[in-house]
Amino acid sequence: MISSEPSTAKPGMFGRLKAGLSRSSSSLTSGLGGLFTKRRLNAETIAELEEALISADLGAPVAASLTSKIAKDRHENEISEEEVRAILAQEISELIAPSAKAFAVDPEQKPFVVLVAGVNGTGKTTTIGKLAARLSAEDYKVVLAAGDTFRAAAIEQLQIWGNRAGAKVIAKSTGADSAGLAYDALAQAQEDGADVLLIDTAGRLQNKIGLMAELEKIVRVLRKLDGEAPHAALLVLDATTGQNALSQVEAFKNTIPLTGLIMTKLDGTAKGGILVALAHRFGLPIHFVGVGESIEDLQVFNAQDFARALAGN
Repeated sequence: MISSEPSTAKPGMFGRLKAGLSRSSSSLTSGLGGLFTKRRLNAETIAELEEALISADLGAPVAASLTSKIAKDRHENEISEEEVRAILAQEISELIAPSAKAFAVDPEQKPFVVLVAGVNGTGKTTTIGKLAARLSAEDYKVVLAAGDTFRAAAIEQLQIWGNRAGAKVIAKSTGADSAGLAYDALAQAQEDGADVLLIDTAGRLQNKIGLMAELEKIVRVLRKLDGEAPHAALLVLDATTGQNALSQVEAFKNTIPLTGLIMTKLDGTAKGGILVALAHRFGLPIHFVGVGESIEDLQVFNAQDFARALAGN
């Protein structure tokens, strides 16, 4: 299991997370500076706070819930920006905590088959490589399937990561059938006695019916060899897409047996609040967040640390 670790275990990790979320934190808290300076928490300030939360991509339902909790028992009392930040961090942490579930390999399923999907440009192939490196470091025997057969660069990229992680890479020529490759990769992983099979897939827009049907085909083909495969199906999301991530999750979970989320590129956006909206709406496990390019920047999702960093605490 790749477990969630408190920031006290690795002091540098929270610093990386906080730095990566700095733009999102600024987006969330920039409106608070003058909002609560010597002002009472009344209907007007509550409405302004709710608007600030919506603008930070937390979404209307989450914004309404958070402002309601902040206002409870504090109506007509003066409240400082620091108090609001602390309350936000606590309430956001409690809201997203149920989604902070560690990614775990089931030793009873060998190989443990992980299907990884996402739209174009999410950093999916890089994320798979980083995950392979993590698993290999924990002594799992990993096989990678270069199922993004549309892009030669994706195949090459996965082979580079495979070399770094000491993982075998199953690949075919550009344009090969991705479902057939997934089948061959699972057969090879079974033969090799691998612990984990990570399957890359081509990026696809959630509104392209043909491409989404191809994902369904991959699942059907895998189940010819293992009736329970894939044992995990992860969706990689790009934080810069903001509210569009909601429709992506909706479409993919209706296509494949989605078991968890990974959010990348949090360091390049002010829209990190979308992760809170996703947790609130879907309740799916969020296994990792990406706040940079290095392997260390793919961090196990920790609800308390994320909430603190987002609220600027």
